[in-house]
Amino acid sequence: MTITHFGAVLLFSLFTSIVFGITQRSEPRMMVRFGIFCFALFVGGTIAASWLMWLIKH
Repeated sequence: MTITHFGAVLLFSLFTSIVFGITQRSEPRMMVRFGIFCFALFVGGTIAASWLMWLIKH
């Protein structure tokens, strides 16, 4: 089984966001909201960084 770079980013973002949500917030609703927020930032930041690297290369 092989995994793409983007798939690895999604897995890393998912698991890290779960941990951040659980450890950084005390109420279950806030845990979920913070986890979704972290997931969006991880994935969005990765996409933005990849476009920036592409622009620098070209």
